Amino acid sequence: MNKLRFGTRMGLAIALVTLAGCGAFRREDGQPVETRPASEIQDELIYGDRPRPQSTFFDLFRPRPDAGQVGAINKYIWNASLQVLDFLPVQSVDPFTGVISTGYGTPPGGGRAYRATIYVSDPALDARSLNLALQTRSGPVSPDTLRSVEDAILTRARQLRQQDSRF
Repeated sequence: MNKLRFGTRMGLAIALVTLAGCGAFRREDGQPVETRPASEIQDELIYGDRPRPQSTFFDLFRPRPDAGQVGAINKYIWNASLQVLDFLPVQSVDPFTGVISTGYGTPPGGGRAYRATIYVSDPALDARSLNLALQTRSGPVSPDTLRSVEDAILTRARQLRQQDSRF
């Protein structure tokens, strides 16, 4: 009977010591210790103190940025805008802010001159990413005309994206 009590007490004592030791690796405020991202640790192990090269074999396994972006805009909407409105002379282009300004031009087979300002505001291939201001010499165009030009640009952007995904 004494051996059974002694064994039980020793087992309980070992369990308590083990549990008490688990709290030794916490910070004093009870928060877990923060570690660096795995990519930084991996780079340090591979390169040491040397600077990381521009491109390595390990870049194949890292996440890549979206190929549909030029700066912070969608390249498909950008290129589609230039292609659909190619009859308008381009006056200024800024791919980093997403603004294209054109001068007056007449579409093939049309008699009225138009001018456009295109603003691509988002990297998503979405109708909300395209803002188009279209006007004639006598003032703004009708909403139906504006909507049909926007639809043509977005349709062409989707076609360009489909062509790009085939490669």
